[in-house]
Amino acid sequence: MSKRNFILIVIILVVIVAVVFGFFYFYQPANKTDTTEGTNFLANFLPFGKSKTTTPTNTNTPTDVSGYVPTTEGETQNARLKKISSFPVAGYGVFMKERFTPTEVGAPTQVGEEIKNTKPVVPPTEFAPALRYVNKATGNIYQTFADRIDERKFSSTVIPKVYEAFFGNKGESVVMRYLKGDNTIETFVGTLQKEYLGADSIGTNEVTGSFLPENISDISVSSDSSKIFYLFDTGDSAAGVAFTLQTNTKIQVFDSPFTEWLSSWPNSKMITVTTKPSANVPGYMYAINSDKKPASTSTSLGGDFNKILGDINGLTTLASPNGKMVLYADNNLSLNVFTIETGNSNLLGVKTLPEKCVWGTASNTVYCAVPNFIDRGQYPDSWYQGEVSFSDQIWKIDVASGNTTMISDPSSVNGEEVDGIKLSLDEGQNYLFFVNKKDSYLWELNLK
Repeated sequence: MSKRNFILIVIILVVIVAVVFGFFYFYQPANKTDTTEGTNFLANFLPFGKSKTTTPTNTNTPTDVSGYVPTTEGETQNARLKKISSFPVAGYGVFMKERFTPTEVGAPTQVGEEIKNTKPVVPPTEFAPALRYVNKATGNIYQTFADRIDERKFSSTVIPKVYEAFFGNKGESVVMRYLKGDNTIETFVGTLQKEYLGADSIGTNEVTGSFLPENISDISVSSDSSKIFYLFDTGDSAAGVAFTLQTNTKIQVFDSPFTEWLSSWPNSKMITVTTKPSANVPGYMYAINSDKKPASTSTSLGGDFNKILGDINGLTTLASPNGKMVLYADNNLSLNVFTIETGNSNLLGVKTLPEKCVWGTASNTVYCAVPNFIDRGQYPDSWYQGEVSFSDQIWKIDVASGNTTMISDPSSVNGEEVDGIKLSLDEGQNYLFFVNKKDSYLWELNLK
């Protein structure tokens, strides 16, 4: 082969290779989508270093045809559940308070350049649920309406480190308890200044009053808030006294050689006392007729003293407003309702303490703060001593049918855990109030 022919063959082979190369480099089939953005053609032939991830060919957003609309239940729940106080409270009271009815003020009617003169009209008024509560650190009293949270200071009297407070006389009387330097328990009963309608209180807003005996061990307020019942150690017995707040008059209605009692005053005729509970100690509950004086002997349990429940370890109780039923729990925190007349007891299917509950006024419904989870412990001791703290839901229980309904879960609504105590209802049962045991802040749940 001549050199010329050899060169010609080489040239022909180069041309053929160039044509093949150009075909694969520039030609794309019409029915193929390019999914290899950022790579050269050689990557299609090399088995190594190639990603197995492919890009979806359909980039359109799917159409929602379910008809689902996001609910505003969370927002609604958040509006229903509110923190009332801006500080820890020692206690609070709920009462009906008169106020001017909100009205829209229209523009004056003009005739030419003059405004028509009209007789002044007395604005209408209404009664609405209001609250007064005591600042735990200062003893100052604050107040607000339940439907318009507008916290304002009501009294300027300072009593430092109040650990417990009660209100009576429809918010016009207050009982504050605190420790003196020698650990003596002082109990102050004060009278609050009256208010003008739609205005601040008359005078200096100072709380005036007097002191009850030292080292009172327990206090409860009557159902009509006109009286208090308190227990104190006389040295060899426990005495129970009914104290009328308006007149400062008192009468002893209870006397017992046993001194460790907790009291409740569910209606005008009935005061209950329950032995202080402990997990491994049998507990007992008794009813006292508040109209009768105790017998003359110091060993007597009183003039009209009837046993209701007994021999139940860890017993805690809460009598109904009509005095016919008792909400109680044992050391397992199993909540029961006991009918006094029949002696029957029914398990309600939730676990909590009666003092984390409140009866409805008709005695057919109970609202309770119910723990989501209960850790191991000796109950109720572990909870009383602060070794255990609960995260509660708010439940409504029909005691006749046993039906239970969860009406609020604070931890899911606003992300704050609540260990509910000191539950109460307003007169119309439109609002549920409670204190968070974790930090002593006052809360409100709108039930409407």
